[in-house]
Amino acid sequence: MRKALYFLGILNDSDIDWLVAAGNRREIDAGKTLIEEGRAIDSLYLVIDGAFSVRTAATGGREVARLNSGEVMGEMSFVDQALPSATVTALESSFVLDVPRRRLNARLAEEAGFAGRFYRALSMFLAARLRTTNAALAGNTAGDQGEMDFDSLDNVSMAGARFDWIQRRLRSA
Repeated sequence: MRKALYFLGILNDSDIDWLVAAGNRREIDAGKTLIEEGRAIDSLYLVIDGAFSVRTAATGGREVARLNSGEVMGEMSFVDQALPSATVTALESSFVLDVPRRRLNARLAEEAGFAGRFYRALSMFLAARLRTTNAALAGNTAGDQGEMDFDSLDNVSMAGARFDWIQRRLRSA
C-alpha cells in the first residue's frame, strides 16, 4: 500500500474522480490470470481489494512479487508499450479498477495538468517499486522500509483518504 500512497498522493481529487468514472470495476476470481506474460493488455489496473501473485518465465514461474490493495498493475506496458514481462494471477477473490488505455491516453493528451501529475505519480510509484526490488535482491527482506521524504509524508493522509473513497465508491457500484 505504501507505493500506492505515492501514486494517489500526487494526483488531485478531480484526477481520482476521473479515473474512477473512466474505469470499470472488475471482479477477478481466485486463480484467474489478469495479465499474461507476452500477451498485450489494454488497461491499467488499480487493485482495490485482494491479492495477486506475479510470476515470470525467466524465474521458472517462481513468484517474484505479491501485489495487494492499492497497487498499480500494467504500468510498465502502459509506459513503454511493450508486452507484459510477467504473469499476474489473483490469489483470492479480488477486484480492480480497470482503466482502459485508450481513455487514459485521450485524457493525457487533452489535459496537460492531469498528464503532469499522472506521469509524476507513476514515476514515483515505479521508483518505489524498483527500490523494493533492489533491496530484495540485496537480501534485505525488509524491502523499502527506509524513511520517506517530507513531501511524500505530507501526501500520505490525503492518499489514504482517497484510496478509502475509491474503495467505498467501487464497492457500492
